[in-house]
Amino acid sequence: MELDARAAFYYRVANAPVLAYPFPHFYVESVFPDGFYRELQAALPPLDAYMRIADSGTVLPDTFPQRFILDTSTLATSDPPRPQAPFWQTMVEWLEGGRFARLLLDKFEAAIAARFGAGNDFSIDQDTRLIRDFTNYSIGPHTDSPRKLISLLFYLPRDDSMAHLGTSIFEHVDPGFECEGTKHHPFTNFRKVFTAPFRPNSLFAFCKTDAAFHGVAPIADANIERNMMLYNIYLNKVERMAAPPRAGFRWPWSRT
Repeated sequence: MELDARAAFYYRVANAPVLAYPFPHFYVESVFPDGFYRELQAALPPLDAYMRIADSGTVLPDTFPQRFILDTSTLATSDPPRPQAPFWQTMVEWLEGGRFARLLLDKFEAAIAARFGAGNDFSIDQDTRLIRDFTNYSIGPHTDSPRKLISLLFYLPRDDSMAHLGTSIFEHVDPGFECEGTKHHPFTNFRKVFTAPFRPNSLFAFCKTDAAFHGVAPIADANIERNMMLYNIYLNKVERMAAPPRAGFRWPWSRT
């Protein structure tokens, strides 16, 4: 009997060990069964389905010109339907149906409690996007939006030739330096700690903290097309507060 693809995927993610330094993260290869990964590769749409991230309203105009994005929900429900739509309908159900988010919230429970206080109940938002980067793309060390809880970067190359182009973890030269997530910083102030290899069918995941500095060094290689799927969990609101957050913390929606 063949592996159930969704169950095998959940198994790989749920059982991947979480590393604590310098912030909670994990990296796992063969995250999907091989046959399913081949289907995923075949379902990646052409570039004309994407938009420049600079045109999306989520970043400043004229920034990151080498990055293109596509919301998978839009792809799954496009009118007229694209041939890849049925596959992405399945993927959205796997990722955004609720069970997967619960798995990740449980997996990073200790880190979330350290940030917000133990025992608090949240309502969350989720999104899943396809990303396509090209030569010269880069993004300086940053810690993501204050609303972010968890990020998963599924690497989707066809072979190992871009293994050196994965997202890197950084540590500031001042060990006590933190950032709430509203700025991108120059590489010169950071030491690179780890680069998650950009290998086929691999996953780099991390929990947002004010020290979760990550980024991508400028891609100097010629003729690069770097495909990823990005899944995010965001904090929407607190449903029940059982314990206060750490001293000095302010909830993301209360920031001025």
